[in-house]
Amino acid sequence: MTTKINELATTESVVSPVAQTVNQLKAYKWVDLTHTFGPDSPRFPSFAKPEFKTIFTHADGFFVKEYTFPGQFGTHIDPPIHFDAHQDKYVEDLDLKQLVLPLVVIDRSAAVAKSPDASLSVADIQEWEKHHGKIPANSFVALRTDWSKRWPSQAKFENLDKHNQAHYPGWDLAALKFIYEERHVTANGHETFDTDTAVKQENGLVGEYYVLSHGHYQVELLDNLDLVPATGAFIFISVPKAEKAPGFPVRAFAVVPDVK
Repeated sequence: MTTKINELATTESVVSPVAQTVNQLKAYKWVDLTHTFGPDSPRFPSFAKPEFKTIFTHADGFFVKEYTFPGQFGTHIDPPIHFDAHQDKYVEDLDLKQLVLPLVVIDRSAAVAKSPDASLSVADIQEWEKHHGKIPANSFVALRTDWSKRWPSQAKFENLDKHNQAHYPGWDLAALKFIYEERHVTANGHETFDTDTAVKQENGLVGEYYVLSHGHYQVELLDNLDLVPATGAFIFISVPKAEKAPGFPVRAFAVVPDVK
C-alpha cells in the first residue's frame, strides 16, 4: 500500500511540458488587444447598426441574448476570401498555428498626431529596422497609430471633414509589399477600419486587396498597441469557427516578455 501511495504521489508531482509552458506564459504580462463592442460601437460606414437583443431572462430560467452584426465588426479578422473571390480560405480554414505569431509593432502615432492622413511607408519601416532590427519572417506586423483611443466614437473614428471625406491613417501599398515580399511575414494588423489611408482610397482599398489576394490575413480595429513593445511579444488570435465566414470578431491578446 505504501509503495502505491508513493507511486501516486510521484505521478501527481510530475508536471507535463505543456503545463510548464502554460505556467511560464502566465507569469508574463498579458495585454488585451481587443475592443469591447456593442450596438453603438464604431463600424464601417456601409454597415447597418448592429442589434443586441435579450430573448430570454432569468425569469425564463436562463439569460440569453441574440446578436445581429456583420462579420467585420469590432476587433475582427479578415481571411483571404473577404476580398478575393479566387481565394478559398475562410476563417475556419486558417491554420491554428498561424494565429499565434511573433508580434512586431511599428509606432507611427507621433506622425498621426500631426496629420491623420499619415501612412506607413517603406522608408518608415527601414528607419524602424535601424533601431529594432530586421522584421522576422513569419511574424505579425501591427501598425500602431493610437487611433484606437478614439473608441467608442463613430464620428472620431471616421473623422469626416466638411466635404464628407474621411481622414484616418493606414499603410502604403509599397510598405505592405515590402513586409510580405521582402520580410516574408504572415499577417498584419492596424487600429482603423481599413488597411489603406482614407484619403488614398480613390482607386479602392488596394492595400487590403493586395494582402488578402496573396493568401494572407489581417486583423483590424486592434486596441492597446501602445502597451506592447516593438518586438519580443507574441500575438494570440482566438476566433469562433463560423461556417464559411469571410470575417468574424476575434479576441486578440499579446503575451509580453515582462513579468506581471
